[in-house]
Amino acid sequence: MGSLLGKIYDLDTLDTRFTVSSSTPYKSYLETQNDVVASRERAARWNSRSQKSRWHTAEFYLYYLVFVIAVPYMFWTAYDASRITHSNYNNYERYLSPGWIPGRKMDVTDTQYRSLRNNLPYLAALLVLHPVLRRLYNYLTYGASLGDGGVRPTLEEADKRLNQRASFDFGFAIIYIIALHGVSAFKVLAILYANYQLATSLPRKYVPVATWVFNIGILFANELGRGYRLREVAIFLSSIFSGGAADESTSSLVAWGKWLDGYGGLMSRWEVLFNITVLRLISFNLDYYWSLDRRPHSPLEKQLDPSALSERDRVGTPAKPKDYSFRNYIAYALYAPLYIAGPIITFNDYISQLRYKAASVETPRTIRYGLRFVFTLLAMEIILHYDYVQAIGKFSPKWDEYTASQLCILSFFNLHFIWLKLLLPWRLFRLWSLVDGIDPPENMVRCVSNNWSTLAFWRSWHRSFYRWSLRYIYVPLGGSSFRNARDAARSVLTYVVVFTFVALWHDIQMNLLVWGWLIVFFMLPEMAAGALFPKRRWEGRPTTYRFLCAVGAVANILMMITANLVGFAFGVDGLKAILAGIFEHFSGYLFLAGACTALFVGVQNMFEIRESEKRRGIDLRC
Repeated sequence: MGSLLGKIYDLDTLDTRFTVSSSTPYKSYLETQNDVVASRERAARWNSRSQKSRWHTAEFYLYYLVFVIAVPYMFWTAYDASRITHSNYNNYERYLSPGWIPGRKMDVTDTQYRSLRNNLPYLAALLVLHPVLRRLYNYLTYGASLGDGGVRPTLEEADKRLNQRASFDFGFAIIYIIALHGVSAFKVLAILYANYQLATSLPRKYVPVATWVFNIGILFANELGRGYRLREVAIFLSSIFSGGAADESTSSLVAWGKWLDGYGGLMSRWEVLFNITVLRLISFNLDYYWSLDRRPHSPLEKQLDPSALSERDRVGTPAKPKDYSFRNYIAYALYAPLYIAGPIITFNDYISQLRYKAASVETPRTIRYGLRFVFTLLAMEIILHYDYVQAIGKFSPKWDEYTASQLCILSFFNLHFIWLKLLLPWRLFRLWSLVDGIDPPENMVRCVSNNWSTLAFWRSWHRSFYRWSLRYIYVPLGGSSFRNARDAARSVLTYVVVFTFVALWHDIQMNLLVWGWLIVFFMLPEMAAGALFPKRRWEGRPTTYRFLCAVGAVANILMMITANLVGFAFGVDGLKAILAGIFEHFSGYLFLAGACTALFVGVQNMFEIRESEKRRGIDLRC
């Protein structure tokens, strides 16, 4: 049982990208694992680069004692603030739902998690039905599955496999979005068609600018137009042509628009889901644009096995010119398992995996990944029975009725809830994709409590979006360099542009813009500290340097908590009220000192976790 749990929670189960270099084909990695001599040389090389384990030192036994006290205290504090006997309980009790744990109600006031929870049975059915339908389609249309066995497929078989999978993805995608969005599916298809024409019809030099202007414009238009309800469109048109106000009682066009709006599908607010699709539209356009700048070639010309490409080659090698077809574009942009929430996969990578099944898609790993999802879902359900932080924060909270410790812990737990409610759909949809034979990047690398660096946090939170931002924004803008003042200023501006887009992409709200700018602002002290205290100057005093880094890391964590509470939880005004409650009494300062001590201990463990990974040859840089 212990061995099974170890495999379930191993980084390799989460995503082979974490244990295998992006430049190493997974098949080659598997072959080297069976080479005893190479394994010993690799282990010796890794150990020489990492520090000796501290897990069984007196220092860390002291840290374990702090954990034994602090972690149960945190859970108890959150539970105590959510008890029936608390004076604020009556203010939000009516918003709680019946729970499945005897004697406990459940906090499902968050609309995102409630929607996922209510639709989980249907999504689970789709996870099974979709791959089954694909197999049935393959059998009826082609008579057999192509290219999924252990034998390397020929180029002809690979092309047939792409055609087979893309045709099914295209057809299923059309049915899927009509079921999801009803009449609004045609709005989605209209936007996709316009974007495709931009990429394939405009002169090449105009494609990047046109792509960005069009897709950012769509983000704003979808928000301001509220999904272009046909009734409102009809009222606007009627007012233009008739010269006066109109409604369904005076205009048949308005009445018809209102009738069509009634067929909005299972998820009528299509514009909320479309943000993730925008990223795929940009990916297709820019991958196509870059392919025009390169001499057409196949992986074989680079002396690569096209059935065993590394992830870097899958992403960076342009598809064949004929692969940038409208059918493949629609199949990619509306690929059912990843349509609602991602993770994000580039067009080149998608086409490569349609042609050759990724070696990392293995049934035992997929089963372990599924079990990990189930355990995470169970953890979320249990927490929501005992910690009512969402209900407390949403419905007329009386922050002055909570102690400083309760305010701090509730805020901290709120961030964990946000992490979990995003983690669950991302992993569910990635699981669906893995079952279907496509391996997209894992979105969440670390628990939200296992982050101490602002820069590294961005790499581990919504990782597929981070990688997308690198490829399509950060690198084209020149990346970052701090060799001189001019480069530093340009680099800070690059970060501002990246995080402004990230904030606008999430939602067009001031809270999220403030969040994006705060993230950039909080990066600056970390960058400055790295320049002022380079590791090479402390090689003779590694322990002192580690403790110095931990102090800076505690400050970083407090800043990240502040930024994320503003962006995703309470907003600026809510955070002000909470801080006022914390620092109203001297006890608040005492608790903050204790919390910083606990965070310091946690950071030391974070450092050691990463050193342990380095001893295995893993460096996630986050």
